[in-house]
Amino acid sequence: MTQPSPDRIFSRIHRRYDRCNRVLSFGRDQAWRKRGIDQLPDGLILDLGAGTGVAMSLFRPSQDIVALDPAWPMLSVNPAPHRVMGKGESLPFVDASLDGIWSAFVFRNLESVGKTLAEAARVLRPGGVMVVVDAGRPLGRLSRTIHSLGTAVVSPLVGLMAGAVREYWYFHRSLDKLPHPEEMFQRGPLRMARLWRMGWFGGVYGVTLIKSPE
Repeated sequence: MTQPSPDRIFSRIHRRYDRCNRVLSFGRDQAWRKRGIDQLPDGLILDLGAGTGVAMSLFRPSQDIVALDPAWPMLSVNPAPHRVMGKGESLPFVDASLDGIWSAFVFRNLESVGKTLAEAARVLRPGGVMVVVDAGRPLGRLSRTIHSLGTAVVSPLVGLMAGAVREYWYFHRSLDKLPHPEEMFQRGPLRMARLWRMGWFGGVYGVTLIKSPE
């Protein structure tokens, strides 16, 4: 059976997506987002993979938010003052035009992490900050096994609530798609300033990346 693309998945379940994520995170998803957003600077901030705009209430008044997402059904209900359709691999912004980039629970769905990080480095001003929060697997072998068994059970149950069992099974499988963040962000165009683990067995991570001053 052909696996639907992430864009099609989110377009189909956009009305229930945020509520189901709240269940999957045991109500902690907004706290995880806020911990990352608090590390962003003031100024012009790109919300990369903004979806329905669930993070908008967490940004500061001193931050001017541009929401970017490839799925219009989600972006159409986003309350951000600026909305742009697009993908991380080809950002529609000029060089050195953004003070910060925020991305939550998006990196597992990218076509290319490398291209997205290169684009982020291009559009950030010198000294600009990118903060990524996403889900993956814990570091320890036993923790990974327990975590994988848990998401294999919980994801389809949440999918039943959303009427999208197949789509939420994709979320379970996507947790194994990328390397651990400790490896993935170690080398690249942006310097890794901080990485932290959160959630069940540390299955959620946050990372702060900084563009070197020129």
